[in-house]
Amino acid sequence: MPDMPVQVPVDDPNADTEWNDILRKHKIIPEKPPSPTPMIEAALEEVQRLAHENRLEGKELDELEELEDEEDEEFLEFYRQKRLQEMNALASKARHGKVYPIAKPDYSREITEASKEFPVLLHLSSQSHGNVESKLLSELFRQAAHKFPEIKFCEIVGNMCIENYPEKNCPTILVYKDGDLAKNLIRLGEMKGVDTRLPDFEKWMLQQGVLKEGDMRLRNREEEEERKEIRSAMGIKSASNNKARVDDDEDSDWD
Repeated sequence: MPDMPVQVPVDDPNADTEWNDILRKHKIIPEKPPSPTPMIEAALEEVQRLAHENRLEGKELDELEELEDEEDEEFLEFYRQKRLQEMNALASKARHGKVYPIAKPDYSREITEASKEFPVLLHLSSQSHGNVESKLLSELFRQAAHKFPEIKFCEIVGNMCIENYPEKNCPTILVYKDGDLAKNLIRLGEMKGVDTRLPDFEKWMLQQGVLKEGDMRLRNREEEEERKEIRSAMGIKSASNNKARVDDDEDSDWD
């Protein structure tokens, strides 16, 4: 008669008990999986190390000057030269800085041909004063044109560009690169609709390849997103959330 399997009582196979150690030794229960804590701690240490090494990234020249008494001069000079090179590179490409209204006969020259030299974004706008998204996009184009003068931003009323173009499709963004239509976006749902702000628009342009990763003008936004991710990973609430909680406690009627 074959041996019957013996049922061994186990309350918690992951608990650190002498009984579980005996069971693991005899392979009755599996080995306890390694703790993720060392890996998390190592990852956080690496984040802190990189943050220290890159602490001067994104700082403007005047901010670097203020750190003369705190940082090594050779280290500061490296970042001064790096920042000057970045600024000169951007200045050499800065040709626009405003939103260009265009007419249909100018489309080929102002949009298609121009995009062979630099990215071109066209806003097919609405004639309706009640179209909030179109009014919002006009303002975002104005802000972005000022901030990114190497990109050409243009605008034309939708049905003046394309006959019978539906009002419901406005605003529409057309992205031209290298002489071709690279992307079209009907309305702002892909961003945040009427809540879209310049950082959202910048992120969208980054996704389309209109802006480049590492652009010094985007670093403040990228650093803030990285800080949020780190705080989230470490379970740290934002200062605003903590303040709100304190205010709620102070306003509470309970003793």
